[in-house]
Amino acid sequence: MTTTVQPITLSSFPRAIVHVDGDAFFTSVEQSIHPSLKGRPVVTGKERGIIACASYEAKALGIRRGVGLWEARKMCRDLVVLPSDYEMYSLYSKRMFDILRRYTPVVEEHSIDEGFADISGLRRVFHASYEEIARRIQADIHSELDIGVSLGLSLSKGLVKLASKFRKPRGFTPVAGHHIHLFLQRTPLEEVWGFGRNTVQLLQKHGLTTAYDFVRRPEAWATRWLGKVGRDIRTELRGGSVMPVNPEEKSAVATISKCKTFTAPSEDRAFVYAKLVRNVESAFIKLRRYDLCAREMIVFLRRADYHQEAMEAKLNRPTSSTQEVLPLVRELFDALYRPGATYRATMIVLGKLNADRSRQYELFEDPVRIDAMARASRAVDEINGRFGKHKVCLGPSLDLPHHRHTERDELPWRRHHLLQGETARKRLHLPRLCVDV
Repeated sequence: MTTTVQPITLSSFPRAIVHVDGDAFFTSVEQSIHPSLKGRPVVTGKERGIIACASYEAKALGIRRGVGLWEARKMCRDLVVLPSDYEMYSLYSKRMFDILRRYTPVVEEHSIDEGFADISGLRRVFHASYEEIARRIQADIHSELDIGVSLGLSLSKGLVKLASKFRKPRGFTPVAGHHIHLFLQRTPLEEVWGFGRNTVQLLQKHGLTTAYDFVRRPEAWATRWLGKVGRDIRTELRGGSVMPVNPEEKSAVATISKCKTFTAPSEDRAFVYAKLVRNVESAFIKLRRYDLCAREMIVFLRRADYHQEAMEAKLNRPTSSTQEVLPLVRELFDALYRPGATYRATMIVLGKLNADRSRQYELFEDPVRIDAMARASRAVDEINGRFGKHKVCLGPSLDLPHHRHTERDELPWRRHHLLQGETARKRLHLPRLCVDV
């Protein structure tokens, strides 16, 4: 029995939303900087030992993100493995969004390599259709940055998120209102933005296999089984705008985390602790930069086999002083550390952040000492701001140089090729192309 496919009736005034999604963004940036790498299988993540991003040439060989480098090298002997240069990726990301903002101020940065833009009502301004405007955006990014992006164009964020992935790489997929039902028929439930594995399994138990099957169910049915989130996803897939493009900068900081993977796993207790302390220092520097205090702290230790243990501690009052929490950090570390185990990463997460600067001391606390530690932290920030981050650091950090160096210690290319006047800590926000002339 064949089910009749019916067009979807729009219930609100249609909008024109574009979703820009970078194609293998990190490796695309590397190939832009190093033209000699174009057409070759390239991966980033050398510093982690696992692949952070794989170019489409590498993906064609079965190499994917998260695969260990040793395994990837077995799959391709000519694989180009690079350390990740997040500073350069952020620079390219900023320029990509600057291009979007030439066309419309309503741009939402969803992540470093993808974002939404509302181009509704701009046809008269650019004397072009929405499709032509979207293609111009794509062409500008390619010509100015020499990186590939895929675009989706439709009526809602839920639809364009699907459309941009439909014809990767360097694809463009417009989905008009009268074609939504045809597009959703070709979209498996697994690809719907907002559906996790458990949700997909639940829907499959009700006989659903595609996004079209889902939107054909009544709104009350979606609400009953998936709540408000399910109802909103259904509305978005039907062309309604529940999640408008939000150009506001995401300034609210809920948590601050710092994680560092060792370039070589270590069994040295002092070195592992030094790595954790360095993460603590970095996290509290950022905390003070935002003029916040933390009331909660979580410490993680990750072993070489990726097994991870963590402990959480609640502070008796908010603080932003590194020295004040260090005894507690040591206590948590001693409880988590397993002698003889090999560790590959440490992490700290600061939570329950607020800007409350009021001093609430307990009866037996030493307010003079606590205030002195707070002043010391601010003084360290001032010195490091002038002479470089971590120039003044806590004593345990002195054990950081005592580790085995491997190829994973290799710095990104830009760090070795400074412009005149640049230093290791201070560089111009300019890309530097590696071109043989």
